[in-house]
Amino acid sequence: MTRIFVHIGPDAATSDRVQRILDAKRDQLRSKGVLYARSPGARNHTRLFMAVSAPANVDSLRFNRGYITPEKQQVLHDDVARKLAEEVARSGCHTVILSAHQLGTSLVTRSELARLKALLSQMSDDIRIVAHLDDPARMAVRRYTAQLLEGRATSLEAELACCEAPSFREAALRTRPAPDPQAGVFAEVQGAQFWLDFRRMTSEWEAVFGPGAMRLRATDPDVLSSETAPEECRAAFDIAETIGKADPWTPPEQPSAAWMTRCRLFNDAALRLLAREDVILPRQLWRKLLGEIKVHGPAIAPGSLHALTDRFSNDIKMLCDEHDLPERLMAPDAPVADWAEADPTRGFRATQYLMAFRRRINQATKEELANKAADLAHRAAAQPAPMGSAATVSAPEMACAAADVSPALRAAAKAARPMVPNDVDALLTPSARRLMPDLAKQNFVKLQTSSYAPHNRMGKVKEDVQGIDYTPSSARDIPTGSSGRVIVGCMKNEGPYILEWVAYHRAVGFDTFLIYTNDCTDGTREILDRLQELGLVQHRNNDNWSGNSPQQFALDNALNEPVIKTAEWIAHIDVDEFVNIRTGNGTLDDFFAAVPDATNVAMTWRLFGHNDVVTLEDRPVIEQFDTCAPKFCPKPHTVWGFKTMFRNMGAYAKMSCHRPNKLTDGMDAQVKWVNGSGKDMTSEAIRNGWRSSKKSIGYDLIQLNHYALRSAESYLVKRQRGRALHVDRSIGINYWIRMDWSVHRDVTIKRNLPRLRAELDRLMADPVLKDWHRRAFDWHRAKADELHRIPEFEELYQQALSLKLTETERVAYALSLDLEN
Repeated sequence: MTRIFVHIGPDAATSDRVQRILDAKRDQLRSKGVLYARSPGARNHTRLFMAVSAPANVDSLRFNRGYITPEKQQVLHDDVARKLAEEVARSGCHTVILSAHQLGTSLVTRSELARLKALLSQMSDDIRIVAHLDDPARMAVRRYTAQLLEGRATSLEAELACCEAPSFREAALRTRPAPDPQAGVFAEVQGAQFWLDFRRMTSEWEAVFGPGAMRLRATDPDVLSSETAPEECRAAFDIAETIGKADPWTPPEQPSAAWMTRCRLFNDAALRLLAREDVILPRQLWRKLLGEIKVHGPAIAPGSLHALTDRFSNDIKMLCDEHDLPERLMAPDAPVADWAEADPTRGFRATQYLMAFRRRINQATKEELANKAADLAHRAAAQPAPMGSAATVSAPEMACAAADVSPALRAAAKAARPMVPNDVDALLTPSARRLMPDLAKQNFVKLQTSSYAPHNRMGKVKEDVQGIDYTPSSARDIPTGSSGRVIVGCMKNEGPYILEWVAYHRAVGFDTFLIYTNDCTDGTREILDRLQELGLVQHRNNDNWSGNSPQQFALDNALNEPVIKTAEWIAHIDVDEFVNIRTGNGTLDDFFAAVPDATNVAMTWRLFGHNDVVTLEDRPVIEQFDTCAPKFCPKPHTVWGFKTMFRNMGAYAKMSCHRPNKLTDGMDAQVKWVNGSGKDMTSEAIRNGWRSSKKSIGYDLIQLNHYALRSAESYLVKRQRGRALHVDRSIGINYWIRMDWSVHRDVTIKRNLPRLRAELDRLMADPVLKDWHRRAFDWHRAKADELHRIPEFEELYQQALSLKLTETERVAYALSLDLEN
């Protein structure tokens, strides 16, 4: 019997820490029979929450993600239910963990809880609810600040007033306004925090899931912030075996009370502006504007909300006894003076800032109205025109009339682009029409007028020019005691591709390589061992890896290697990634001359598709594949992932897949991150992040050509062996959809073919290397032939080749996918 644990928060920071641990330990948990599901969301299972909330209770998540109408929410509900059931059945695990703090803070009625139970009961009758609690005043402050950053316009007086009511929960629920998404009003944002009545919260959940179904845990900040935090996850979710250690964690710093006052006042002014119905303020811009009025100072003191603590003191004692909660962890902060809203400082006037921001708000309004007009036109497509209706009345206008929307949206609908037809299928290619699910088609309609629509109109480099002359580079003199510019890589059965990859990167200016391998059977180890004998590579066997993944285990060990300790520059890239230097003579020397002050370089991926190359061929990858993703493609998130080349100056203590992490104290001022166009992006990337944004994207000087698929047969072999980073996750058709970009051409890297061939010829002159390269290719050729004879793989192969999508169709399809396999 499968047991399901539903972690409902309700504290967002605690939930985030728990979710990050479960996500990092996902593969290890799976091997122990514990599934931390992917299908309801990558880490925070917000899709599950959105699927079960009451159709009329439209929250900010559902609004921002397009699941406003009951019909669209039902599509989401059915999709979540089906994929979660399939994932649970496929895993064979005895325990399933789901987590979303919104379940605890935003599900209000028993009918919503019943919807959640009904969805999960398809998989199990044994459903347990887990909540992490803290002193109510501390939790109230943390959630209040989050609400302010989401648009709350009422102060903490709302919660304090509820303390005087016979039922705190009922009084708090009465403060929740009816949702009005167009006016920026959401009940879970504006209303008082009803769930602070922990005893009533427990009784409500157990009324639906059964007596004793609720498990309360006390939040221990010392444990959660330490490397022993996984032990809390073990105890909370009955995980029998140890799951190792976690990276230390610093809880988010609480914002200043003065800034929070500014936010509340600004939100109040913004909501009054939105009530006029001719303005739209997108949540992303709203949050950005709040960030621009930030001031520093002391945070709100939880001790000033001692009225909340006093209101629930008896309940807390009883809950500590009933759930064995340590009273020391639930103890309140020492009382201080009663809460009063802080001075916003410097004569702050919200209306003045709002006026200063109006130009940006007006521009955002135009863009949003265009998007909504297109969506209305699509919705009208399914509505036949009433008998006798005038031909001059457009379908979008009819949809507006039926939906009773604001005059501004009526005007936008009237001006809706005539290109939107009565049937979205008419806009799609035959392949997309046949294969794309409804969610993908909805995304396609939204992208028609979205600022996230992909295109290639960006950058200065001509990508159809490859015949640029270059001067052959002489061997670089490496300073004594230095290993120079070092690439760290991890490989598993990559034999046919190693020599090209090593030759190319030596030709453009890298000096040496530290390569880790695990579970190789195709000649990869032998090729690398020979390269080590020739003094070109350092090879390490990684078969006995432990922890979350072989890759991270290798990177942790790499920090102790002399070749890394003495490196000048370090880059962690894979064998399907090539550093494409698009400036000067095409070498690292040229690039570093263009960015002399850089210490960290975000080399953004350019994803290259299979280019209609079907069979596995022993020819250079950079020669065979030159069709790729558009340069402007902010969604899906994988397209703008980056790998980092960084100066070895002790600024970071850890090396991870995409970047160095754990910034050393006092090194902030010495670090300068640049993007692929040499533009400063330090503020965005200095502490975290692994993908470029619309603000930081750049390809003019350097990019990372990512040949994730190579040929269709290469993809088959890759699908069979799984990924080095996640050893128990196969690569299915979803991966192909995300990675097979074959619309645009970029041949800039091909100017390096002569220098590649010269270096490759030098390597292949070694008879041992040449022999092992041939054996490796023959192994992959035989493996591809074998997979063709297996129906499962042949079906996948044919399905992949049948997917001929435009760039916009591929984005729409990829955004509808939930699993990362």
